[in-house]
Amino acid sequence: MNLPFKDRKFVILAVAIVVVITLEVLSILGIDIPMPYAPFVFAAFIFAIGYKVIWNGVLALFKLNFSSINLLMVIAVIGAYYLGEYPEAAVVIVLYVLGERLEDIGIENSKSALDNLVSKSPKTAFVKEINRELPIDKITVGTIIQVKPHDLIPLDGIIEMGETAIDEATITGEPIPKDKHVGDVVFAGTFNKSGFIEIRTTKLSVDTTFSKIIKLTFEVSTNKSNTQKFIQKFAKIYTPSVIVLAALIFAVPVFVLNKEMNQWLEQAITLLVIACPCALVISTPVAIYAAIGNASSKGILVKGGKYLELIAEVNAICLDKTRTITFGNPIVSDVLPLNGTSHEELLACAAGAEVFSEHPLAQAIVDAARKEGYHIHQTEKFKSIIGKGATARCLVCEDETILVGKLQFIKESQPVTQEAEQIVKDLSEQGKTSVVVSFGDGVAGIIGLMDEIKPDSANAIQELVNMEITPIMLTGDSVLSARYVANIVNIKEIFGGLLPEDKASRIQEAIKKYKSVAMVGDGINDAPALAQSTVGIAMGAAGSDTAIETANIALMNDKLSLIPFLIRLSKATLLRIKINTIGAIAVKLIFITLAFLGFGNLVLAIAADVGVTLIVILISLNLMKFE
Repeated sequence: MNLPFKDRKFVILAVAIVVVITLEVLSILGIDIPMPYAPFVFAAFIFAIGYKVIWNGVLALFKLNFSSINLLMVIAVIGAYYLGEYPEAAVVIVLYVLGERLEDIGIENSKSALDNLVSKSPKTAFVKEINRELPIDKITVGTIIQVKPHDLIPLDGIIEMGETAIDEATITGEPIPKDKHVGDVVFAGTFNKSGFIEIRTTKLSVDTTFSKIIKLTFEVSTNKSNTQKFIQKFAKIYTPSVIVLAALIFAVPVFVLNKEMNQWLEQAITLLVIACPCALVISTPVAIYAAIGNASSKGILVKGGKYLELIAEVNAICLDKTRTITFGNPIVSDVLPLNGTSHEELLACAAGAEVFSEHPLAQAIVDAARKEGYHIHQTEKFKSIIGKGATARCLVCEDETILVGKLQFIKESQPVTQEAEQIVKDLSEQGKTSVVVSFGDGVAGIIGLMDEIKPDSANAIQELVNMEITPIMLTGDSVLSARYVANIVNIKEIFGGLLPEDKASRIQEAIKKYKSVAMVGDGINDAPALAQSTVGIAMGAAGSDTAIETANIALMNDKLSLIPFLIRLSKATLLRIKINTIGAIAVKLIFITLAFLGFGNLVLAIAADVGVTLIVILISLNLMKFE
């Protein structure tokens, strides 16, 4: 059987367990290995399987480290040998080693999503200029690299030649590949599915988005949750306390009450075995890693168990508007023809003038005309007037001069009716931007534009409200624009016209009112507010160094719906940890009580301890499948 070394060791351990337990059962039935062979046969199992445990236990004894679990095991084995319970001594060790191995498997499996991310890191790139592979840490910014179909992209960059579909799941968690063309940004660690492309690198290997994710992946274990820290501190006090209790449970009955020595020595050893805090210590890290691995697979980068725990406790979430609730891209929301102009003529002619402009509003009008299927009018003599609008001459509409821009710009050369002014006012009150269009004879119509709201924003915010979490909008946009978007997505508390420092002040006020407050923003102008909040969440952080570095949690894609999911996941994680902890303590208390009453059983104690450890791991690993 061609098994990895670690798996082969586990098979040997499993075989050893079967043999030792079989010998233990035969011993209970009165069939024993004859003396003087029995002590040596079981010692062989003890040292072959548990040599590390024995060695670490002896070292702990010499260092007077009474908080060592391994020391408990050594004392238990020595005691069992003194009693002549050789099978029990072997069972103690092999089942304890099994418990430890199960813990390792639990951690390995719960970290698998993170480990997969790290293992996919490309090591070399094919440089076009020298026509060969180079290590990625030797490649400078601006280098042209070539990436074949079905290869990983080694460095962040911009496509210079070719087009393809790229699977960005390692960065954004999105399962559907994205079509990429010349000029589009690509990320290291993503998968080139179809076309041959050339990329001009924009970052060094240490600065790529993928590298930052890997760095944070390794830092996850340093940001331990408060629960994890408490349990680890508790275990250090708990273990020596157990040794003292075991000494008392032996000494008091034997030396004070004159009870039978061997019986109470067995009870003391049973207490030592069952009291090992394996399940207790493992209950938190396995659950935390499983949850963080699940989140990572969906494009949520959590910087440690501490933040996973904190997000479960938030009572309010402050949200930026632009690029958080909305896409940050204007779209045409209203096309309002006047003076007998048709819908098509207004949009097609305005788009003909705007096609030369790079302004986002102009591009939105051009996109709207194309989406409607209109033939954009051909124009000439385009002229842009900064801060006001633009003019052009239409070659379709009888050489008419087109004016597009702000109302005041149109007023400078054309008569404007009360109706047109009222429409602009109404659109403004709805938080929309107006582009007034004239064909050289009054106002031909008005085009209203708004920031496009993400399709999942309203549902995500409603989920937060259902969780009794108060959503608050903090935006630098006007109060009118903020109120319009807030009404659509059902946010009651709105603060508009805020500078970055104003947002940070509002966060402080919210913390005084709600105690635990999260902030969701794009991570650039929202950095002060993200830093002030209980938990900072960066939205659409792919490619944004500021977002990844400032926030405690980074959503690598633009899905606001991931925030309610993350809160549910974090609450489920804390619940699993509580169930694991209570279950582990309850089982220990039962067997400790039995030991004090003189009814403890060494083999059952070991089986219970390993059983609880296994149950804790399985319950925790189930978080990887949480939806």
